[in-house]
Amino acid sequence: MYDLIVIGTGPGGYHAAIRAAQRGLSVAAIEDDAVGGVCLNTGCIPTKALLHAAAELTRARDAATYGLTFGEPDMDLDKLAGWRDGIVDKLSGGVDGLLRARGIDVHKGRAQFVTADAVEVGGEQLSARQFIIATGSRPAPLDGFDFEHPCILDSTTALQLEDGIPQRFLAIGAGAIGLEFATIMQRFGAEVTVAEAMPDLLAGSDAEMTAYYARLLRRQGIDLQFGTRAVDIEYGSDSVDVHLAGDDGSEQTHTFDRVLVAVGRQPASAGLGLDTIGVECDERGFVAVDDAMRTSVDHIHAIGDVARPPLLAHKAMKEGLVAAANAAGEAQIFDYCNPNVIYSDPEWAAVGMTEAEAEQRGINVRIGRFPLSASGRALTLNDSSGLIKVVGDADSDLLLGVHMVGPNASDLIAEAGLALEMAATVTDLKWTVHPHPTLAEGIMEAAEQLYGEAVHLPPG
Repeated sequence: MYDLIVIGTGPGGYHAAIRAAQRGLSVAAIEDDAVGGVCLNTGCIPTKALLHAAAELTRARDAATYGLTFGEPDMDLDKLAGWRDGIVDKLSGGVDGLLRARGIDVHKGRAQFVTADAVEVGGEQLSARQFIIATGSRPAPLDGFDFEHPCILDSTTALQLEDGIPQRFLAIGAGAIGLEFATIMQRFGAEVTVAEAMPDLLAGSDAEMTAYYARLLRRQGIDLQFGTRAVDIEYGSDSVDVHLAGDDGSEQTHTFDRVLVAVGRQPASAGLGLDTIGVECDERGFVAVDDAMRTSVDHIHAIGDVARPPLLAHKAMKEGLVAAANAAGEAQIFDYCNPNVIYSDPEWAAVGMTEAEAEQRGINVRIGRFPLSASGRALTLNDSSGLIKVVGDADSDLLLGVHMVGPNASDLIAEAGLALEMAATVTDLKWTVHPHPTLAEGIMEAAEQLYGEAVHLPPG
């Protein structure tokens, strides 16, 4: 009998297990694949490794503009894959070591509830006073597109570059997965098309910033097609013909060597036996939870992708800490502001309200902008395509949201997240001393520009 069993060791699960052990609970963790979950093994980490390699190619080519000329790079895909996998193995082993160092028993296999107080794993029954479900998500299918065919990829098989870089690459879906792999393939030399069924990029995000972001991606040569659906496919042995239909009535058929289906992810809640113990799920399979991460069965919690959108590793981590604290008898709720990031090149990041959201709430909105073309640090990086946008309440000066496109946006957005968590004002941002020269100064200057005080921008 454990105090707590955590099902799944992805970012949310291992955070929850370790925090519960820190609180003195006896903890078991169950994992049916590799420790670390999708994010560490086949998602966030290996993808970022390839994005870095792709960015290095671009930087080397662009260096000729400031006098450094390199020869054409020799891409050793096997060595690149080995480097990528070495990072994954090191981190996965590190997480496994952290769990065991805390006295957490790690059981391998698929868990299924047999009662509300016990699960079966590999023929063994484990009991606990409380549970945290952290089973994550899996790629959503698309009718007619067979993942068993070598030309059809999901986010996991798209990582496997050992067979070579495709000449013609289609990403179906312009979310984080589609755009990140579009960046990787384009940088590695593929001709890239992205088909997105929605009329705009990143629905629900700040319209001005996503339009700017789309322009930069197109400028790189990525063919972004909005309001476009993949409606039919014909399979060949080493290529496929995909029929694309536009909302405007246009139709086109193109041949692709590889097609990435990135139309979203679905919660991995099936097969756990949740219906037999009264844990409620919605029509999409997400486990219903309250702000304390409790399910409809009081002693069972759910966190991360399996619980609710947005499907973000860092959101899962914080939810895991909240669930673990509550399992230890504390009283916590999840009330955090989630930054959203796409690690393409350039990066896109946002946290807090968009301009439209604030206006819909009846807030008197004021906007500040700072283009990185006016940033000394961006110019020294030879990477000055970017924009930072600050959304503020004109009446109270309260900071409402920050949105950015440009180099290192994934790191810069953390400052905005802290400011929102602390209920900072726009004036707090503009009076915070930022080191010079840095990209982070752009946040300060955007805040200054909101009040017409940006030093490095002309008036107006």
